Amino acid sequence: MLTLRSLMFTSYVFVTAILGGTIELLIFWAPHRWQWAVAKAWAHGNLRAGKFFCGLDVVTEGKENLPDRASVAMIKHTTAMETYWQIAALPAQAWVLKKELTLIPLFGWGVGLVMQPIAIDRKAGAAAVKQVIEQGKDRIERGLWLTIFPEGTRMPPGETRRYGVSGAAVAAETGCPVVPVAHNAGDFWPKRGLRKYPGRVRFCIGAPIDPVGRTPKEINALAQEWIEAKMCEISSLYKD
Repeated sequence: MLTLRSLMFTSYVFVTAILGGTIELLIFWAPHRWQWAVAKAWAHGNLRAGKFFCGLDVVTEGKENLPDRASVAMIKHTTAMETYWQIAALPAQAWVLKKELTLIPLFGWGVGLVMQPIAIDRKAGAAAVKQVIEQGKDRIERGLWLTIFPEGTRMPPGETRRYGVSGAAVAAETGCPVVPVAHNAGDFWPKRGLRKYPGRVRFCIGAPIDPVGRTPKEINALAQEWIEAKMCEISSLYKD
């Protein structure tokens, strides 16, 4: 039964992603707030579907830590859930993502339209960092949040690696806060395999990090320290 429910949930996410992307393309002419409302409805629908089909009870803690200005959100990346959680929980945002994702028919095209993404070539090294800094400054100045998975890819629960510096560099350049986010979604949503297991998924938003007077390296270190410490606290699969 768990496998069947997981399959139904996965099918729901897949089908609605195509439908949502199609709707976004059809309303390309509309104000961004309309397009964002469609994306937000899709994200909330996924959260409700995850609870209905798989018993994934998602709670967001620390909402009071969200600044009232555009910021850089650094989010731990272990599952697909945080991809749509960030739309549901955070203000209008631009994504930093690998450029291949924007080429996916309908869904990827919709992402390219609505999320104002910074689509990078992950093999480009320093050039990709420069691209994120330049385009990230533009997004922040336009009032959009910048959301980034600082490890660059999904990490198995209990593991981490050096955080990329681009998000911290944008914060240092613009003076906007960095908001760290940790969660235990990986406890219930394995990286490989179809099954999603029931349980309470905690997304924890940390206190904003003030970049003023700090280097990108120092900002990054503070963000990683908080995220990894919180992961040890909330994830049963995390190792000290």
